[in-house]
This record gives sequence, C-alpha cells and structure tokens, in this order.
Amino acid sequence: MSRTFEVRHVDVSIDRPAPLVYDFMSKGENLVRWATGLGTEYEHRGDEWLIQGPDGLVRARLPKWNEFGVVDHTVTLPTGGTVHIPIRIIPNGEGATVTVTLLRLDGVSDEKFDADATWVERDLATLKSVLEDR
Repeated sequence: MSRTFEVRHVDVSIDRPAPLVYDFMSKGENLVRWATGLGTEYEHRGDEWLIQGPDGLVRARLPKWNEFGVVDHTVTLPTGGTVHIPIRIIPNGEGATVTVTLLRLDGVSDEKFDADATWVERDLATLKSVLEDR
C-alpha cells in the first residue's frame, strides 16, 4: 500500500529573470538573506550548510547546479530526522515563479502545518524583496 502526505504549495512571482533567481537561490551563502525559517546563523562546511535554528543545529544540502530550476533543500533536523523541501524556479514571462512544496509529515498538527506555510510565505516575500531591490 502506498502512502502519501498532504501537500501545500507556496509560491511567489519575482520580477527578475528565472536564471538570475536560480543563480541567487542555488548559492548557499545567500540562504541567510532570505531563508529565516531554517535559522539565522549559517556556516559552510564541506557540502553542507550548518545553520543554528531555534531548536538546535540544522544541516542543509543544496543540489548541484542544474538546468531545470531545481533548488531542493535536504534538511537534517536537530532530532536527526531528514526533511526534503522541493523548490522549483520556473520562467514566468520576463520574471520567475518560485514554488516551495510543503509535505505534512506524520505528527504535524494543523497549527504547525499552517505556521510552516506562513513562515515559507514570509521567506518568499523576503526573497522577492531582496531580488527586486537589486
């Protein structure tokens, strides 16, 4: 029997070309400028980003450069659990749309799922602001 999780897509359109948005988002050093949901202090070590989150040390891996606009994050939480965060950048006219897919994992309450989506909305609004003010 196959089991799937509830999904919520959160997106933002950005008035910048998709390749520019991808270039910015694919560089881990830019996480601190927009991805506050992971934490606020970032350190690059090997192929991971170590992030001091509210509940402890978080480890994030970003994909190698690709032509598909994929900037998925694989995040290892302080508990040792791993969360895959699919992120896509698609061309939208002369700009881009960034979509983050949230999967509601086992044990996540309605309130926590809503709070996670709200946090992603805030992070994407910050991303839009940073990129459109460049």
